[in-house]
Amino acid sequence: MSNIPETGRTTRVTIRLIILQVLAVSLLFTLGGRLWFLQIRNGQEYDQKAANNHIQQVVTPAVRGAILDDKGVPLADNETRLVVSASRTDLLKQADDGAAVLTRLASVLGMRPQDVLDKVRLCDAKTPQPCWNGSPYQPIPITDEATTQQALQIMERREDFPGITAEPTAVRRYPAPYKANTAQVLGYLSPVTDAELTASEKTATPLLRSDQIGRSGLESTYDSELRGKAGVTSYEVDNLGRVIGKAGDTPATPGDNLVTSIDAKVQSVTELQLNDAMKEARQTYDPITHENYKADSGAAVVMDNHTGQIIAMASAPTYDPNAWVGGISAKDYKKLTAIKSNYPLLNRAIQGQSAPGSTFKVVSTSAAVDAGYPMDGGYPCTSSMTIGSQVFKNFEGESFGDISLGRALEVSCDTVFYGIAFKEWQKDGGTKPKHPKDWFYTTAHKFGLGAKTSVDLPGEVTGRIPDRQWKQAYYDANKDYWCKVKKTAKKSDQSLATNIARENCTDGYVLRAGDSVNYAIGQGDTLVTPIQMARIYAALGNGGTLYQPTIGKAVVSPDGKTVTPIKPKVVGKLPDTKQTLKDINEATAGVVTGGTANWKFLNWPQDKIPLHAKTGTAEVTGKQTTSWLTTYTKDYTIVMTISQAGTGSGGSGTAVRRIYEAMYGIQKDSTAIDPRKGIMPKPVTSLPKITSDGAVVRQASYVASDTLLAPAGPRGADYAGQPPAALTPTDTKRLLYGRKSWT
Repeated sequence: MSNIPETGRTTRVTIRLIILQVLAVSLLFTLGGRLWFLQIRNGQEYDQKAANNHIQQVVTPAVRGAILDDKGVPLADNETRLVVSASRTDLLKQADDGAAVLTRLASVLGMRPQDVLDKVRLCDAKTPQPCWNGSPYQPIPITDEATTQQALQIMERREDFPGITAEPTAVRRYPAPYKANTAQVLGYLSPVTDAELTASEKTATPLLRSDQIGRSGLESTYDSELRGKAGVTSYEVDNLGRVIGKAGDTPATPGDNLVTSIDAKVQSVTELQLNDAMKEARQTYDPITHENYKADSGAAVVMDNHTGQIIAMASAPTYDPNAWVGGISAKDYKKLTAIKSNYPLLNRAIQGQSAPGSTFKVVSTSAAVDAGYPMDGGYPCTSSMTIGSQVFKNFEGESFGDISLGRALEVSCDTVFYGIAFKEWQKDGGTKPKHPKDWFYTTAHKFGLGAKTSVDLPGEVTGRIPDRQWKQAYYDANKDYWCKVKKTAKKSDQSLATNIARENCTDGYVLRAGDSVNYAIGQGDTLVTPIQMARIYAALGNGGTLYQPTIGKAVVSPDGKTVTPIKPKVVGKLPDTKQTLKDINEATAGVVTGGTANWKFLNWPQDKIPLHAKTGTAEVTGKQTTSWLTTYTKDYTIVMTISQAGTGSGGSGTAVRRIYEAMYGIQKDSTAIDPRKGIMPKPVTSLPKITSDGAVVRQASYVASDTLLAPAGPRGADYAGQPPAALTPTDTKRLLYGRKSWT
């Protein structure tokens, strides 16, 4: 008999069927569990996500806060421009997707039809600029330079231009009051990047794709305060993207206003005088190179001695920050970044580094006194000093016999400082130091050199104090190169660069005598910035207090009700006794009355406004000398430096005098003073007022202009900076409300 069951199935077939049944049941359980998970346990979450797929957002940019000078004059604000925009949502409802409308629009605006069509297409990997990379539900700007007539033509013929709007819109503006450019201080704006969007997601003020953010200057430092918060309108759309209703509306919050310590009039004078000084230098003969000075760049800083607040800051060459408004053109960007332009985007007041020359000698004087050399001692001021085989000369071979440290400052005697620095180098052990005190280097650090001042501007550099630690680090970084040159160079190669490499390969980390004596007069590898020197001389003027330099003075809410002061911050003290400070002050006053700056300050009212100064002529390898002039009164410090412009007093003396004359009301080249004619005979301590409707009340010393101030409120800001005659009341109503006629 057969062992096959009556069902006709073998045992093997039965097992397979059972396995299949188990698998089928398991699969059903898995699917059921997943269905329960999606619909029951997490159903609400996925319902929300599905609902969000039908919500689209339109962003209304916030009006950016104004940047004001110390008396309320706008340095950066917003002006009304007539912006023509297109709604893709409305255009796509038409049979030809709006092509005919956009063609008519191009005719009105005087643009090529293809250019207008390109502006409303959406960006993707295959679509080149111009295109729109924002939300497809956001109105797309076609132009922000429409005329009043063009805007009226569009708004009065709405039936011909469905989906097209022409509205007054606030656009950033840098008005340059009194021709004060202030470009590097203010900075500029540009669109937010994807990386910045991602980085801001977890912050208190996340960015939106439509945001413009500060890229440099005050626009960058105070971006979060100035930017405000954009408004968001949420729309319900169907699966075809058509708007079927509004889901919510959050109005935009305007940004805060920034009141600065910059005085627009002083800024204007400072920029003008720096520019004039450079022009004059280019017409002056250089006896060393036998050609006129090049005067290719420069910077100037005006600082309040008692707060560290910056009243003016100029940098040359400069540029018009309005070039960035609405997106900078490729042509303008190339001009700003080309070598030929000498990089006007740089703020040379905080980013320009050079040897300070003899302006450094106030530091060396302090170091010498701290090291035990009396201020009134007798120190030989010879025409030159020989160390080893090297001769170190005094400027123009001058010789004054034995003089005090104070007199050495007045006449800027190099050999006095050479001698003291050399003695200290020997005391510290020469090339084989044992527990060196390094008075000249440690004192410089105590004066705040070799480090950032932390001024409230981005991009500040540190300068350099070439002490033993720097020498070692520099040697470690360059040893391989120097030794390679030493190994591969022919013996017949006796060029300066090759000989330096041979010497440095062996002991480039050693602080040599030549390093120390050059350093003592602000030469060698020493680098400083104008802002660092301004802080030092302001401290000499206020009794020894080092402040953190600031430009921001207060952040004020759009309605003026909340004022957040930016208080002066003390960060240190000069390492000098009161007597040493008194002696240095007497010496720097002597620079004006009978020293190296005297010829530029003849007939100065020294009895009424005591002026102190130190001149500097810094040598630069392969270039003409750098002009430095550092000055201070009881109230203010002015520092000016010009690259390749000759001596300190010769290059900058007249310009600095003109700035003081304008500030104090001193008659040109005279002792006569009329404070009523001075821009700032005393530092400004009060703040301009902002009214509840956002209008700025300028302080009375300024003459009212015919330009409207920049209200911070959403509506007022639309007309910030717009000349009153530009739009008639009738035109304004027609543009705002789109009505063709009214009584």
